[in-house]
Amino acid sequence: MANKTRVIILGAAGRDFQNFNVLYRNDDRYEVVAFTAAQIPDIAGRIYPPELAGKNYPKGIPIYAESELADLIKKHNVEQVDLAYSDLNYIDVMHKASIANAAGADFKIIGSERTFLKSTKPVISVCAVRTGSGKSQTSRKVCKVIKEKGLTPVAIRHPMPYGDLNEQIWQRFATYKDLDKHKTTIEEREEYEPHIDNGTVVFAGVDYEKILREAEKEADIIVWDGGNNDTSFIKPDLSIVVADPHRAGHELLYYPGETNIRLADIVVINKVDSAEPKNIELVKSNVKMLNPKARIIEADSEITVDNINMVKGKRVLIVEDGPTVTHGEMKYGAGYVVAKRIGVKEIIDPRPYAVGSIKKTFQKYTHLSQVLPAMGYGKKQVSELEATINAADCDAVLSATPIDLRRVLTVNKPMVRARYELKEKGSYGIEQVISEFLAKHNIKK
Repeated sequence: MANKTRVIILGAAGRDFQNFNVLYRNDDRYEVVAFTAAQIPDIAGRIYPPELAGKNYPKGIPIYAESELADLIKKHNVEQVDLAYSDLNYIDVMHKASIANAAGADFKIIGSERTFLKSTKPVISVCAVRTGSGKSQTSRKVCKVIKEKGLTPVAIRHPMPYGDLNEQIWQRFATYKDLDKHKTTIEEREEYEPHIDNGTVVFAGVDYEKILREAEKEADIIVWDGGNNDTSFIKPDLSIVVADPHRAGHELLYYPGETNIRLADIVVINKVDSAEPKNIELVKSNVKMLNPKARIIEADSEITVDNINMVKGKRVLIVEDGPTVTHGEMKYGAGYVVAKRIGVKEIIDPRPYAVGSIKKTFQKYTHLSQVLPAMGYGKKQVSELEATINAADCDAVLSATPIDLRRVLTVNKPMVRARYELKEKGSYGIEQVISEFLAKHNIKK
C-alpha cells in the first residue's frame, strides 16, 4: 500500500467502524493501520475482521488500547489520526490531538455529513448532549406515538459490538430469545429490552449500510436510537436532541453534544422535575444561543417503583445504568433520585463489597460512592456484578437500569425495579412533533 495516507482511527467499537466502512474501506488513497479502543472494557486486542474490512485488508485491522497511540504513530509512520468516539469533554479531545501532533500525525474529526447513510424511508433521529440524558426514553416515546398513528417504526440502535464482530454484522431483535441468541451484554439489553417490551423491532450491529437496508424492509419510519451522545449515522429528516439540566453547561463543553444541539430541530430538556430551576434556565439559554431555530420541549423523567414497600424505610443498595454514572460522569441516576423521594432508611455504599472489574470501575470513576453501576460487558463482569450485589450488607436492592436484572443475575436479596419514562410538560410534546412531521412529509397510514 505504497503512497497511501496512513491512518489510525481512535474509537470505542462504534463510530470508528462506521467511519471506516463509509470513508476508508474501499478508498485506495488510504491505509488504516489500526483502530484504538477506549471507554469500554476488553474491546482492545481484537481484530476488525477481513470479512468486514474488505479486499484491501486481507488480514483485517488490529485494535489496540488507546494508551499505545504515540508508539503506534511512530512505529507505522502514521500521518493522520481520526477521532471517532463520543462523550468527551473538549479538554480530553485536545489532549488526544496533542498526543497525535507531538508524535508526528495530523489530528482530524470527520463531520457527520460525510458519514451519513441515506435511507429510502423517512428518518427521525434521537440523539443527546451526554450519555444518560434520557435519549432512550425519548426514543421509546417517539416509537409509541408513531404506532398510535397506525404506522410501523423500526429502531436502529447506535452500535455496541463488544463480542465477535463477524457474528454482529447485522442483528435483529424482536424477542427475548434474540437477546440470548446474540449473547447480548447488560448494556445491550438495557437498550433493546424496553423496545421489545413495547413491540418495536430493533436493529444493530457493525455494518450500518446492511443494517439500514434490512430495517427498511419492515419500517414505515426509521427511528435512529442514538447512543453515547454521538451524531446519527443516518441522515435524519427530523432531529430530536435530549439535554440534561443535571449537567447544565455540558452542551457547550462536550464532543459532539454541541454538534447535536446545533443540528437539532427539537431539543428536549429532560429531568426538569429533579433539576435546579437555574440549571434548566442555563440549558435553555445555551440552546437558544447555539440554535435559535430549535424548538424546546421541557419534560419530566417520571420514575415509578414496582413495589415501594420493599424499599421504603429499608437499607438499600442502588444499582444504576452503567454508562450514565461512569463515563457519563453522573454521581447518581434515577434510582438515587427516587430512593431519596420515597424515603429509604439508608443508601448503602457499594464500594466495600466490589470485586474484580467492579472494584476497578470504582477506582477509575472516583466520583461514585453511593450507587453501583450495572457493568456487564461480558460473562465474567456479569458474575462480578452479581457477586458484588450478593456480598452487600443491605435489606433490598433498588435497580434503576432499563432492564430486569433478575433475568441475567441470581441475587440473594429482594430486588425492586425503578422505571422511568418521558413525560412532557405543557401542551406541545412528542405527539405534536410527530403529527407535524407526518403532515410535512405527507406520510399516511
